[in-house]
Amino acid sequence: YALSLGLLLIMFGPRLRGALWRTQRPVLLVLRGLTLSGIALVMGLALRVMPVGETVAIMFLAPVLVMAMAVPILGEKVSGVGWVLAAIGFAGVLLIVRPGAALDPTGVVMALMLAVLMTVFHLLTRFLTRSESALVMLFYVTLVGTVSFGLAALPYLGQPGAMPTLTHLGLMALMGLVYTVGHFIFARAYSMAPASVVAPVNYMHVVWAALLGWLVFGHIPDGWTILGMAMILGTGVALAAVAHRGRAGPPK
Repeated sequence: YALSLGLLLIMFGPRLRGALWRTQRPVLLVLRGLTLSGIALVMGLALRVMPVGETVAIMFLAPVLVMAMAVPILGEKVSGVGWVLAAIGFAGVLLIVRPGAALDPTGVVMALMLAVLMTVFHLLTRFLTRSESALVMLFYVTLVGTVSFGLAALPYLGQPGAMPTLTHLGLMALMGLVYTVGHFIFARAYSMAPASVVAPVNYMHVVWAALLGWLVFGHIPDGWTILGMAMILGTGVALAAVAHRGRAGPPK
């Protein structure tokens, strides 16, 4: 978070000055930042006892919740095809986390909490893009994350072994760089398309998480998990195609 905040101030501070943090909705932006900090914390706790792919799969109950809540809260419309495709993607998630998968109960609870927080974060993002720029939203989440995690770390700084190694610092710096770019693209996506369209496409995260969990940690998904991944992948591609066709309109 500190690296991301520093990059924003160095790259955009001299040119934008106060426009980088000037906002019409400071309370909601701080709330969104706290929500993302909660997501980072809960995900870290879940990943201590859960494989990456399964954790992300449970987390992606959120897109279905976003589609459902975007109708009454944001006034968006979801087509019948969109609901069917979302249901298929949701079924793929359930197939991955089916009974008998031997997942840690505490980790499952953490992942379910993660899904709820992700739903709140998606809805706040979509609402704030109506009045705030992607850079302003990114500035506030990095500022809130830097302050909240910085304060939380203070009691541990004097303990033996609490300070990260150079390797860990390098990985943190890399994560901050990836996070900065990814979050900016994420906010831009929500400013260009409805939440009910963007959120289900995020199912692709499940596929990448399972693949990277295999490549990096040696966690090999079984046949049912691969089938669920295929369902999620197909859903994401189909939803993107339907959304593009809807924006383009009927052929002339």
